[in-house]
Amino acid sequence: METSLQVKIQNRTRDIEQIIYSYLPEETGYQKTVLAAMNYTMKAGGKRLRPMLMEETFRLFGGTDRKQIEPFMAAIEMIHTYSLIHDDLPAMDNDDYRRGRKTAHVVYGEAMAILAGDALLNYAFETAAKAFQGTADDIITAKAFRILASKPGIYGMIGGQAVDVETEQQQIPFEELLFIHENKTAALIECAMMIGAVLAGASDEEVRVVENIAKKTGLAFQIQDDILDRTSTQEELGKPVGSDEKNQKNTYVSMKGLSAAREDVIQYTKEAIDAFDSLHRENAFLRDLLRDLSGRKH
Repeated sequence: METSLQVKIQNRTRDIEQIIYSYLPEETGYQKTVLAAMNYTMKAGGKRLRPMLMEETFRLFGGTDRKQIEPFMAAIEMIHTYSLIHDDLPAMDNDDYRRGRKTAHVVYGEAMAILAGDALLNYAFETAAKAFQGTADDIITAKAFRILASKPGIYGMIGGQAVDVETEQQQIPFEELLFIHENKTAALIECAMMIGAVLAGASDEEVRVVENIAKKTGLAFQIQDDILDRTSTQEELGKPVGSDEKNQKNTYVSMKGLSAAREDVIQYTKEAIDAFDSLHRENAFLRDLLRDLSGRKH
């Protein structure tokens, strides 16, 4: 099953990249350097996990109109990519490689990388706004737009990132580490899956279940990321390993150890799948994808 799943993931990734690329700006005009820096990082590859989860959740609830969801798929990948550009900056993680390529600040300089990140965040909302059609469906689109605006923000991804930066080289309680993981990583996965559900017409209760599935998946994903930073190689990951330890960051592994971290990945994944099954809806690929994320090697 694993081989066929990886082939399906690769096929969907190619399809998603075509969608994303169709929304990227042309590199023209006096500001073409910042546009090139945006596109350089957007085209650096990656799992395209968040738009994939969004689309598959959309399908789970019977969504069929891709014109409705494609702008949001592109937008969430832009938000994710801007966060990576800023994460890699000297003031943050100071990483020179991402997805096997030099990072934006190495290629374009620190100032232009900051601007490229800012530009992608702004352009994400410009892109998502293209989903508005001037019809009654715009009420649902507005609900999705609100999720896109809030989950990556101060009560989500940025909030988690801020606490992560602030607590480097400090001892913190385990509950605070969970807050960082739930917001810095899980919030954007919640954002993706909730938008997919909302746009397909899921009920409020179903959206709450989806939020919980995404939260558990995001925690498993981040803990596995902490494990890989300790156990993998730069060639396998496409980015430097050991940077958490180098920056004296609080991680799941540093607090609980490798063995307990691996056990918790399995537990969070089980909770996510149990919640998924409680919906009594069919999307075998999405179910397999959620299970696969916690066991990934890169």
